[in-house]
Amino acid sequence: MKYVKLGLPPHRGISWIPKTLESAESGREILADGRVKYWIRHEILKGVFPKMLVWWFQNLEGKMEYQGKMYDRYHVWHPEDHLHVSYEKSNELGTIGPGAVLRIVEYLGRQKRYLVNVISPIEKLDEAGFIHNPKLYGIFPLARMEYRFQETKEGTFYENCLIVGWKGYTFRILRPIFEFLFFDLKHGNAWIKHNIEEVGQFQNFLPGLYRIQNENLR
Repeated sequence: MKYVKLGLPPHRGISWIPKTLESAESGREILADGRVKYWIRHEILKGVFPKMLVWWFQNLEGKMEYQGKMYDRYHVWHPEDHLHVSYEKSNELGTIGPGAVLRIVEYLGRQKRYLVNVISPIEKLDEAGFIHNPKLYGIFPLARMEYRFQETKEGTFYENCLIVGWKGYTFRILRPIFEFLFFDLKHGNAWIKHNIEEVGQFQNFLPGLYRIQNENLR
């Protein structure tokens, strides 16, 4: 596991206008199995297509030129909240896809109390969507991230959700305590805001980065 020095991300000088909460539909619901689901349906990502998103999630590491300077790609994706991303390991085929493991460090809304510092095995990654499962302390699977991509003439209709908790009667009983201690409504809303901002940022950099990195692809 790579060592990551924690601390709020510095202001990197990247100019951006993040999308607002009103640009997307979002909400919270309790699933039949007792888990809590926070969901988002984003505006169409114009000029961003599913093949670009697959490439992006396979190539999160590395630097790129943006606004005349070199930055980590992950920092460009959300200039205010993102701290670190890396691949803890690839899958059995030596690629980034199902079986590979992400390491993610970020702060939601630049708030220390909303630190994300997890490893997350990838379950699915293709042009239909992306699923990974963050683990608490690298051991306990307490959340599930599901993304769905649908290509349109203009770009991609992008939906995603964060499902918190575990299946079974024990979580139904413990959910009020779990939410109070670890992931309450304010925390969930911070995730929604963060995600709307980072997904909206794709339009500003991903089409150009994809073209540069894949000049021989059509």
